[in-house]
Amino acid sequence: MNWSLRFLGVGSSAAVELGSASAVIERDSRPLLMIDCGQEALTAYLSHYGEAPEAVFVTHVHMDHVAGLERLFYKTYFDPQRCGKLKLYVPASVVPHLQSRLADYPGVIAEGGANWWDAFQLVPVSRGFWHAGHWFDVFPVRHHLPDTAYGLRLRGAMVWTGDTRPIPEMLARHADAGELIAHDCALVGNPSHSGVDDLEREYPSELLSRCVLYHYGSVADGEALRARSHRVAAPADVIVLSPPFDPAMPA
Repeated sequence: MNWSLRFLGVGSSAAVELGSASAVIERDSRPLLMIDCGQEALTAYLSHYGEAPEAVFVTHVHMDHVAGLERLFYKTYFDPQRCGKLKLYVPASVVPHLQSRLADYPGVIAEGGANWWDAFQLVPVSRGFWHAGHWFDVFPVRHHLPDTAYGLRLRGAMVWTGDTRPIPEMLARHADAGELIAHDCALVGNPSHSGVDDLEREYPSELLSRCVLYHYGSVADGEALRARSHRVAAPADVIVLSPPFDPAMPA
């Protein structure tokens, strides 16, 4: 069984030419789980796979990460084969924000009679969730207010930080098995996002060697990050992953 991580987009909210930050965990070249669903990310997903995703994990509800869910509602709600079956894995503390941002819009369809959630199967998650026979760890990250943004781990294979400042304490626990680490990194950091100086200061060289950087501001910024000897993802990059460890929920 072969595993890979396909980047749909790698840009910050302003870098639309790089696509909204999102990726798909693939098993045997088939999509297993989409991570975040911004507008550009959904377009990239549909272009590559030719059909809507069956499962999405939401890291947080900034619009460059969830705006595609509005389109996904319409594609799913009016498809009898998919309506109510698309799994949305959402951290429990994020559900109210998603409700207020997208689901609470009055009259989700003009004809009435539909709730936004009708198109999806909501799975609220806390420390993790089972999907397709595998356990995925979920952990809080540092992006705006506490308990509003989360990362994802498939043990032994990959870690996705989502938008975050450096999180050495979390990666010490959730990236301790040699995983590839897809990490938020801009050329210059700010109170909500990591900059390359932040990562170089706070992470040991062994951990940095496993990082692939995304959520940066421009093509030129990506080249500047590469010039500092970092691995940097580009849109449509596919990275081969180590197979995940045998499915097991931690104690």
